[in-house]
Amino acid sequence: MEASQFKSDQYVRFCPGCGDHAICMALQKAMAQIGIPTHEVAVISGIGCSSRMPHYLNTYGFNTIHGRGGAVATGVKTSHPELTVWQMSGDGDCFAIGGNHFIHEIRRNVDLNVCVFNNRIYGLTKGQYSPTSPKGFVSKSSPFGTVERPFIPAQLVLGARGTFFARTLDVDMPTTVDCLVAAQQHKGCSIVECLVNCVIFNNGTHAWIADREQRAEHSIILKHGEKMIFGKDNDKGLAVEIDPVTFVPKMIVVPADDPRVLVHDAHQPDTTLHRMLALMGQDRYLEVQTDNVQGTKEELPIALGVIRNVEVETYDHAVNLQIAEARAKAKAKTFDELTATLESWEM
Repeated sequence: MEASQFKSDQYVRFCPGCGDHAICMALQKAMAQIGIPTHEVAVISGIGCSSRMPHYLNTYGFNTIHGRGGAVATGVKTSHPELTVWQMSGDGDCFAIGGNHFIHEIRRNVDLNVCVFNNRIYGLTKGQYSPTSPKGFVSKSSPFGTVERPFIPAQLVLGARGTFFARTLDVDMPTTVDCLVAAQQHKGCSIVECLVNCVIFNNGTHAWIADREQRAEHSIILKHGEKMIFGKDNDKGLAVEIDPVTFVPKMIVVPADDPRVLVHDAHQPDTTLHRMLALMGQDRYLEVQTDNVQGTKEELPIALGVIRNVEVETYDHAVNLQIAEARAKAKAKTFDELTATLESWEM
């Protein structure tokens, strides 16, 4: 299939330079690569810039109300398990008003593909701080700097017992397509955090990794079964060290040829290493960005690619199996047969 088959005839209304354009194109490429017919795909969204996505994809789609994309997507997948269901959401739509739906679709492990566009700002409503805006961030709704501690999306997903988590960057098309394809192939609730730039209200929010000259030093692309190596010259690797005082394991940077360099296992059920990988570089992520782009405090890269990918029974499969078993045991197989067993009288 071709990516053009998944493009709708609607004019794309993202601002020029918005990172959402790249994710939209990556979705079209990923859907074509997956090869599922357009009439077997449904795209559900809430409210926000990213939630315009159903209009730009030539599939079934539904633009719901603010924060309710997860609830509707769950209903669609449970009632029509044969459909491939994508949910489009932003950091405000997903983590604020839609937060409760978000954690429960993860906990239930509904077979959905959730793309969270994280630009750390409310873009559609013109520049208020969001649940992922760093503490001290100055915005229209926090003129003196927000005093709130932000969510770290990966931490939220793993805390809700997530089975799939990936992170990608709007300017890295190959990694984005790979993450989206892997999300669809995963049976369960797949969360892809898409780090996108809002050129109007929060320009440069991911500059420390988006900048081409610094990306190789500040990020690592994880691939299952491959060594965790990064750097402009691929000369650095990741290893785990136990603190001799606290006995707490921590991630460290070592030379790429060091025998301690880890091999990425995305399928490991235990979340310990996945959590360590997902939290790398978050000290920098939690800071208010400045024009002077520096490395992370701990000199660890931020992890991109598929961090966790573990198979667990899905909610929609369990529900439909339960219904099938109940029907098999029931004496009445249809609604008419059921009503015929009830007391009735004529008037």
